[in-house]
Amino acid sequence: MRKFHWMLVILLAIGGSAMAQAKKNTLVTAKISVPTVQCKMCKDAIQRYFVKEEGVQSMVVDYKKKVATVKYYTDRTNIENIKTAIANVGYDADDVTANEDSYKALPKCCQKPEDGGGPPPKKKG
Repeated sequence: MRKFHWMLVILLAIGGSAMAQAKKNTLVTAKISVPTVQCKMCKDAIQRYFVKEEGVQSMVVDYKKKVATVKYYTDRTNIENIKTAIANVGYDADDVTANEDSYKALPKCCQKPEDGGGPPPKKKG
């Protein structure tokens, strides 16, 4: 009977550690507000950066809704690192402000209208 109890304890310990390991490597989907993204070039710049970012499975930017949807592994990165990476590309991400030097290096159309940027006006007819 004593052997049975020890076997049960060992099996529970092994099962518990396997579950903890599985939980640690969780794929999470998050939405991040990107209010300064204005055009397809902005979208492409962010998405191109995240192709090589550790732990990020996918990044999809909707410049019309000004939202980035990211899927990432929690054991390799976190949401704050992702926001900082977006800021390092030159765009605001939720509460993280764009890196000033990266922002200044963006094409004029990708900069804020108050800084003389923004998409070109649409042509009439």
